[in-house]
Amino acid sequence: MPAARSRLSVIFFTILVDLIGFGIIIPILPYYAQRLGAGGFGLGALLGVFSLMQFVATAVLGRTSDRVGRRPILLATMLCNAAGYLLFAAAHSYALLFLARVVSGFAGGNISAAQAYVADITTRSERSRGMGVIGAAFGLGFIIGPAVGGLSAHYLGPAAPGLVAAGLSLLNFVSAYLILPESLRAEHRSERGTWDLSHIGDAVRNPKLAPLMAAWGIAPFAFAGYSVALPLWAGLAFGWREQQLGWLFTVIGATAAVVQGYLFGKLAHRVGDRRLLIAGGFGMALAIAVIPALHSTPALYAWTVVLAFSNSIFGPAASGLVSIFADPTEQGTVLGAAQALSALGRLLGPIVVGEVYDGSHAAAFLVAGAVMALGGLATLKVPKSEQDRVVSQQAVQG
Repeated sequence: MPAARSRLSVIFFTILVDLIGFGIIIPILPYYAQRLGAGGFGLGALLGVFSLMQFVATAVLGRTSDRVGRRPILLATMLCNAAGYLLFAAAHSYALLFLARVVSGFAGGNISAAQAYVADITTRSERSRGMGVIGAAFGLGFIIGPAVGGLSAHYLGPAAPGLVAAGLSLLNFVSAYLILPESLRAEHRSERGTWDLSHIGDAVRNPKLAPLMAAWGIAPFAFAGYSVALPLWAGLAFGWREQQLGWLFTVIGATAAVVQGYLFGKLAHRVGDRRLLIAGGFGMALAIAVIPALHSTPALYAWTVVLAFSNSIFGPAASGLVSIFADPTEQGTVLGAAQALSALGRLLGPIVVGEVYDGSHAAAFLVAGAVMALGGLATLKVPKSEQDRVVSQQAVQG
């Protein structure tokens, strides 16, 4: 296990630097897009095309990583990330900004390879805790990234965050090239075709995986829709701009880092992944739907913590259960299918909820919350894993 922990540390820092670059862009994108003439639908399209490219990339890159290994995929997408951020920094029109999101979205498909890397180096009993390491890297990235993005945009102008993010991506490439070893053993490599997307249908039809796949598509739809509506709503309700939104995402990141980096493993050991998955789904639904009723910044922060906590137990539980139910030779493929459905949800959610927001601000959050509740209902049908059975037996004996 010491070797596995060492490699988990390497992938943690690889994803951390990657997510700092991503987090830098998040708080400034809504206002950057507005300055270029985009409304709710235009912002939704920017987020949607990012997710469309993630849909393609996660499906293809996850499967490709089962054939060629995780390391080449991670390294190549780091270079793509740098190119996308440079385009973002140079964008002086909506069309160029749109192109930047296309490139960055494809690079963002490396999450399936990163999750498969963790699955390669962890035992089944430690799988969800290993996925929590990726979640903790996401959380820390969202602590550091949005703060840097909001402050650099505020003091140095809109191009600065893109340049900083591009520099971090190049630094990430160099460090990962030097220290990130390959995780996929030769006997676990697959020869299935890269562009054959039938694995998504196979996963959806699998009785054990089907409820998880439904949750993977539905929850991101709602969360991504919320991500479109919230900056626009907070700007109108409280006069927020880049800096204030950056601090809110920092709170989300701090919550995620604490929960996924420390609390999740303890909670999973006590109550099991399945229960955490269910609680996370319904917790997010409530935290999103309540937004129109809030009338103060402290209330918004409080419910944001609830949302971030719920999301932070939902994500690694879902990833861990998917990898547990998947065959060892298909880890990248099945996790890629899950991430592809997640990206499809993030594609449709911003467009649909952004369009609803243009008609009614309150309705946008109610629609997103209702959809999230459907995701919660889907998690009720997820079968118990061996870990969950052990947890239930311990609870009865205790």
